[in-house]
Amino acid sequence: MSEQEYPTDLQVTAEDAGRRLDQFVVSQLPDVSRVRVQQLLEEGKILVDGAQAKASLRLRGIERIEVLGPPQAPPLRATAEDIPLDVVYEDDDLAIINKPAGMLVHAGTGNAEDPRNSGTLVNALLHRFGALSEVNGELRPGIVHRLDKDTSGLIVVAKNDVSHRRLSTQFASREVNKRYIALVHGHIKQDSGTVAASISRDNVRRTRMTTKLTGGREAVSHYKVLERVTSPYGRFTLVEVKIETGRTHQIRVHLSSIGHAVVGDTLYGAPATLSAQTLDREARGNAISTRTEAKKADARRERPVATETKALSLKRNFLHAAAIELKHPRTSAPLAFARPLPPDLQEFLARLRA
Repeated sequence: MSEQEYPTDLQVTAEDAGRRLDQFVVSQLPDVSRVRVQQLLEEGKILVDGAQAKASLRLRGIERIEVLGPPQAPPLRATAEDIPLDVVYEDDDLAIINKPAGMLVHAGTGNAEDPRNSGTLVNALLHRFGALSEVNGELRPGIVHRLDKDTSGLIVVAKNDVSHRRLSTQFASREVNKRYIALVHGHIKQDSGTVAASISRDNVRRTRMTTKLTGGREAVSHYKVLERVTSPYGRFTLVEVKIETGRTHQIRVHLSSIGHAVVGDTLYGAPATLSAQTLDREARGNAISTRTEAKKADARRERPVATETKALSLKRNFLHAAAIELKHPRTSAPLAFARPLPPDLQEFLARLRA
């Protein structure tokens, strides 16, 4: 059916009694996808006897159904929003942005007017720069690569299609050097190392990626220990990570795969809250003596008494895209940019060190 034939009426017969509304509409509109029918129902554009209805409605066989929307959803496009940006560098061809944690890079594939799809980096970019490259469509203008929502740091934006394609070529050929800073649980034994493990989407939890399946996409991450921290909240390692590839959740899933989840990353095994226990000075002394006299009957009575300290939590992943090196897409001149850990991560690390 063409868009000009809408709105259209569908007459339910006795043979349709007991069928779900969504299933009936799909059967009557072969050119309309099941997903689009669900969208029309959610938007209130499919009426049963003049009233909105749920997809699960069971038909009686006598209803009149009106379909008010077009068979295809209108193309989605991002809109400009006045959101502050930390612009590290800008010229006629590209911009380097220091993205805050908590900001999506671009909207999802749902309704672009959905409140959940506002406040993205793309919304802010359109307000700041106006025209951007269109290589990735109207929902992702200017976006050459991505950072996870809860990852802060440097991201490259293309202002025109020529620059976009040349930058994409650099990323694809691994000419772009990206350096991340992460804090992980536990002490990593080696001072440096490489994780080369293919990454696939988890078959059970679709929001997760995994290294446990065969046939995934090649992924390589190199890490270097910057500091090992021992605190009442446990042991941690501050690492610098350089990635050769840019797979979804790559650093997070790679570090988790070697037993060192990124702090705050509950999706890959990190606890949501860090609890701690400290020992007073007298108890610490008793602890030493009881180790040497462990066989004595009163050893149990001399165990140190623990006192609880305030719980500590981080409402994001401790992962920051700290530096990036690339070639200018027009002149090929080398470009290098860096940004330190944002205040929330610096404060969290300081509390552990203290």
